[in-house]
Amino acid sequence: MRIAIIGTRGIPNYYGGFEQCAEYLALGLVKRGYEVIVYNSHNHPYQEKEWNGVKLIHCYDPENKIGTAGQFIYDLNCIVDVRKRNCDIILQLGYTSSSIWGWMLPKKVVVTTNMDGLEWKRTKYSEKVKKFLRYAESLGVKYSDHLISDSIGIQDYLKEKYQKDSTFIAYGATAFEKPDVSDLDAYGLIPQQYDMLIARLEPENSIDVILEGVSLAGLDRPFLVVGKHETAYGEYLKQKYAAYTQIRFIGGIYNINILNNLRYYSNIYFHGHTVGGTNPSLLEAMASNSLICANDNPFNKYILEGDAIYFQTAQEVREHLLSVVYDEEHYQKMLKNNMAKINDIYDWEIITDQYAAHFESVKGIINR
Repeated sequence: MRIAIIGTRGIPNYYGGFEQCAEYLALGLVKRGYEVIVYNSHNHPYQEKEWNGVKLIHCYDPENKIGTAGQFIYDLNCIVDVRKRNCDIILQLGYTSSSIWGWMLPKKVVVTTNMDGLEWKRTKYSEKVKKFLRYAESLGVKYSDHLISDSIGIQDYLKEKYQKDSTFIAYGATAFEKPDVSDLDAYGLIPQQYDMLIARLEPENSIDVILEGVSLAGLDRPFLVVGKHETAYGEYLKQKYAAYTQIRFIGGIYNINILNNLRYYSNIYFHGHTVGGTNPSLLEAMASNSLICANDNPFNKYILEGDAIYFQTAQEVREHLLSVVYDEEHYQKMLKNNMAKINDIYDWEIITDQYAAHFESVKGIINR
């Protein structure tokens, strides 16, 4: 079976969640005997035509020149190329900038789409953009033969909104087993004597609520904000909390080992995401043995269940910071349970098997 993966900037991953998904899936599928093609931006740092047995096709991507509009051109170029590749399955990761070209997808190839989260719910978008995203979502459904949901919440939404069944396959993670405390030295940190969050600095990720709670707690221990902060909202947050020297905006970190070590040795890891399905950073925190304080919403609770502490308000954040002791038996049990979920449910080997089973079950079944 020949499988093409479109919808990402490419592999190996230098960018984000869907690129990481594409990387793990492609490697796992090749190991299982499939022929796999992954589409890469022509700007991708890795310029070879093959990577660990995965065929790479670089397509022109003008995003760095013209901004967001370039994503639409890149996706169009990928779809034009994949029409020539005689594939059995096209796995489309997301739909935002590709679904308007859905009518061009090859008619005799099975298209299965991971529908991602509810993008139109993101507060950073204007009403016009949200309207377009709803339209793009509907096209993503229309031009796909099969749908994948990475959370039960998304699966329920697609059934209710479009009367469409979808296959539930979660995002994956790999248990972090080799912590190295030396990575803390560059930040002047002591194990379990700091708290942190990792997120895009956007309103729907509860950054302001969390930092307000940090300011109310009045503790001296450092609080790390990991994420690109050279944005309008990032500047707003830095200005608002400039007086609180324990709050450190340290920017984006893209070295996975450093991220894993920062999570592993933190006291409390805050996960404020309110939009989307199975969030990759949440699973990575679980896999890094982090004690998680998560925004109290159905998406997070489906994954974490009772193995986390939860917040909705800044006052609740404050109370957790003042009262939670990482080493207490109750919290250590949460860590153990979350690691068991990674190994038994969310491990990438398991997720790849589920994708492979999905591909085998839908091969040749075209519903458009």
